[in-house]
Amino acid sequence: MLQTVPPVTSSLWNSNPSQRVGQKGPMEFKSPQLSSISPHNLLLKFRCEHLQNAESMSSRTFLCASRRPLQDLSFKKQKAYPQNVDLPTLPPKKKKKPYPIPIEKIRQVAKKDKRLAEMGIEKPLEPPKNGILVPDLIHVAYEVIDAWKLLIKGLAQLLHVIPVYGCSECSEVHVAHSGHHIQNCQGATAAKRRSFHSWVRGSINDILLPVESYHLYDPFGRRIKHESRFDYDRIPAVVELCIQAGVDIPEYPSRRRTKPIRMLGKKVIDRGGFVEEPRPWRSRGSSALSDLDTDGACGRLPPPSLADVPRIAQETMDAYEVVRSGVTKLMRKYSVKACGYCPEVHIGPWGHNVKLCGAFKHQWRDGKHGWQDAVVDEVFPPNYVWHVQDPKGPPLRSALKRYYGKAPAVVEVCMQAGAQVPEQYKPTMRLDIIVPESEEVDLVA
Repeated sequence: MLQTVPPVTSSLWNSNPSQRVGQKGPMEFKSPQLSSISPHNLLLKFRCEHLQNAESMSSRTFLCASRRPLQDLSFKKQKAYPQNVDLPTLPPKKKKKPYPIPIEKIRQVAKKDKRLAEMGIEKPLEPPKNGILVPDLIHVAYEVIDAWKLLIKGLAQLLHVIPVYGCSECSEVHVAHSGHHIQNCQGATAAKRRSFHSWVRGSINDILLPVESYHLYDPFGRRIKHESRFDYDRIPAVVELCIQAGVDIPEYPSRRRTKPIRMLGKKVIDRGGFVEEPRPWRSRGSSALSDLDTDGACGRLPPPSLADVPRIAQETMDAYEVVRSGVTKLMRKYSVKACGYCPEVHIGPWGHNVKLCGAFKHQWRDGKHGWQDAVVDEVFPPNYVWHVQDPKGPPLRSALKRYYGKAPAVVEVCMQAGAQVPEQYKPTMRLDIIVPESEEVDLVA
């Protein structure tokens, strides 16, 4: 509220009006006396408007008072994560995935490239779009590949202690001592089981979903054809991304250019020639490659001692965060393509020509993939599962589904093994909600 303020006293406002006419120079003001009945500071603002006419100049003073407190500039807002956040709904399978980049921006870039090509001007390319490595991201790629090995090793050891179940009819995964009773199965025989899941013992591939891509010696070389698809190895997409970002693996060599490629529009006019890929590609007996793949990881590693389980869980959690943040940094520079209809991923500037897409309306595309820019969750999917507050307690029920939270499968396994949950995953886990009993559901507001 505005307080009653006494009139402003000034040398300009005196008893002789003739002295105010035509006066020039600075005007002197004295601060008004305000009653301090509020703990807040009153901010005063004076504004003088000079109204000049043919004969005289008059001055008017406007006084505004505000109860807004002064802000402390030294105070920094801490990043606060909201609580009880629902996961975004999955897009329908009978619909193309949305573009991560707006289609208007894609069209603007395409028109600009076409205009330059018509004028005969080469397309300006920066590393790594021109085939040259980015020096600042080489150490990031090595950190990701080391964390990837540690993540596979830690999960393989923890699964000897933490039970994991997977549905034999759908992709549902549950981390607890028994499967849940939530009726959300979408398998082929779900109607016979009233949408209850058919639980079997899970593996590391249920926690860390395998996303593979073709390994290319030269990503800017010839495209993979449907007839030659068996001539190329399929390796984890994270590993292929690190190889193209600068990681050297003798079993999976990669061409390192010293001269950039040149493009005119969409056409490559100089790629330094085609180079035959070194043979043999496959060296499955190497122990270095077994550390990069999840296949058979639980059988290679023995169960850990109970005293080492919390330490392994924390190391696995940290490795998961390093892989996810590192993949995000690499994907900001290096091109990664994903099919807009199926989970296929390709690491490189252009997608391959293998006709293996069986998703929605694949007959119209002759089985070819609908390539578009990929997002992090397509290369390194989190695979969200129900968060269980008491793994040894009663199984989760459909009637209480709205009280349960979700978390990435790796985070749920590590948390049950004794690791600290990062702050960014707590909003979807609903840790502050007390799940009521079955007979108390109707009494909850």
